[in-house]
Amino acid sequence: MTTQPGRTPHTPIAVNIEMWFEGSFVERIEQAAALGFPAIELWTWRDKDLIAGAEALRKHGMTATQFTAWGFGQQVNHPDFPVADFVAEIQAACEAADLLPGCELMTVVGGDDIPGFTKEQMHAALVEKLRAAVPVLEEKGKTIILEPMNPYNHPDHCLYGSADGVAICKAVGSRRVLLNWDIFHMQRYEGNLIDNLTKHREWIGYVQFADSPDRNEPGTGEVRYSEVFRKVRELGLPLPLGAECIPQGMDARRAADRLYQTDLKSGPAA
Repeated sequence: MTTQPGRTPHTPIAVNIEMWFEGSFVERIEQAAALGFPAIELWTWRDKDLIAGAEALRKHGMTATQFTAWGFGQQVNHPDFPVADFVAEIQAACEAADLLPGCELMTVVGGDDIPGFTKEQMHAALVEKLRAAVPVLEEKGKTIILEPMNPYNHPDHCLYGSADGVAICKAVGSRRVLLNWDIFHMQRYEGNLIDNLTKHREWIGYVQFADSPDRNEPGTGEVRYSEVFRKVRELGLPLPLGAECIPQGMDARRAADRLYQTDLKSGPAA
């Protein structure tokens, strides 16, 4: 058994340091490095020492794939929330991303349901704000990845599944706004994983994963991730993939071992 299972044989992985590890930002990076992961992803950035984190990443030759620029709430999808406030936050997030090696993506969460507004109204407000952020994204060379959720883990949310996610990206009309395609959410909401990955591949800016239904590492649930990983590579989808999963029993070493074995079964790169 390899001593660094995070260095998977065929599909590079960015480990989610919020779900996998405990401690400070730097301590979590060190734990990811010890397992051999070439990259990390994170959630919020304002509560972290980005300069110290960037130094730790460079020390280990690692990168950060993405972080959450805008999380849950009822603002980004609210028709009355100021567009300028959203754009200002994306500008700040772009500057934060500049501090982290390799960080060109930032997740935006579509927002929770707002009483008194229809889904169509909330999506239109979301499109308006995303479109307004495009000039900032183009100037800074960054991309927003919009993440659809699932109603079992995130009830009363305004954005579920591939169809609405793709429709919003098309309405924005810029390659600077794509989807954070979380396979866990897609499996929980609609299934048909391989076909939907193939059909919507041009709108996928990043891929995350966790096994279903308990959101643990591959090999603990119902998804045959060796086939999913193989298809992701065959389609030429962006890499690394984001391991936004909870290690079963909070055993990061065992979870990394399972991840390594899953990727080993996925066969050589296409």
